[in-house]
Amino acid sequence: MRRYGKNPDEDDVRIRPNRKGNRPRTTIRPKHEDAAEGMVLTVDRGRLTVLVDDREITAMKARELGRKSAVVGDQVAVVGDLSGAKDTLARIVRVEERSSVLRRTADDTDPFERVVVANADQLAIVTALADPEPRPRMIDRCLVAAYDAGLNPLLVLTKSDLAPAGPLLETYGALDLDYVVTNRDELLTAGADEVLRKLTGRVTAFVGHSGVGKTTLVNALVERQRTTGHVNAVTGRGRHTTTSALALPLPGDAGWVIDTPGVRSFGLAHIDPSRVIHAFPDLEPGTVDCPRACSHDEPDCALDEWVATGHAEPARLDSLRRLLSTRERREGD
Repeated sequence: MRRYGKNPDEDDVRIRPNRKGNRPRTTIRPKHEDAAEGMVLTVDRGRLTVLVDDREITAMKARELGRKSAVVGDQVAVVGDLSGAKDTLARIVRVEERSSVLRRTADDTDPFERVVVANADQLAIVTALADPEPRPRMIDRCLVAAYDAGLNPLLVLTKSDLAPAGPLLETYGALDLDYVVTNRDELLTAGADEVLRKLTGRVTAFVGHSGVGKTTLVNALVERQRTTGHVNAVTGRGRHTTTSALALPLPGDAGWVIDTPGVRSFGLAHIDPSRVIHAFPDLEPGTVDCPRACSHDEPDCALDEWVATGHAEPARLDSLRRLLSTRERREGD
């Protein structure tokens, strides 16, 4: 090792030539005040389709965003080539504040939450009345996720030509859910029109497990065909009809639907059960006298007295407790 004396001169010091990596880094980031505003329509392996004005452009996330990701429904700022021409690529430089976020986990033990869609204001929970059979626990879980995200739930029951809707609707009567019933014969006519009335003026995310007719219904609503897959009539299994979330405009700019991939489970590991009570305004005031960290299903819960004194219907409390218990049960139970 070379050792210098107390007073080294210029001959003792080797100065490395300035290279790109030696330049001082700045924390100042461009504001991109001239960036165009757009909406993310779909995401596919790092490439995002963004609607800017009336053009669909392809974009990627700018490095300056770091770990922050953009999802379907996000309002974003984009710069670069905004022509929408083939083989062009723009950059997403800003993700605007979200009004809502719908999340799920793979299961109830998975700590990693996945953002399903951003900025929706309604969640359409699609379930078939038969072929495949309804899964109430799946519906319960989607309801909890909707309430947690601040979305209005809409129950969409398909294939009413195979089974009546009454028994399932009775299960959720105390929740006063908005719902619509369709059948396969009228799906392209009156059935689609009835659903469309429930979606007008809203951004609605569609969820449901494979085979319930979710994407077929979306096709009828937006008049834009997407590939549908065959599903085994006995097991309900089959290839998913949608492989990634996709935002589609309703005719006449009446609103947006966001078709999501069919799911086999809807994990709730990310949800704080204490937030579910906010969806029950008739019960929430009664929790004031609950013990600390009350699960609302224990001997000292103040909601029992609240209901007994006539402030709310017993069926409402039963529904709340059923929803809160969904994290303790598997969907098939």
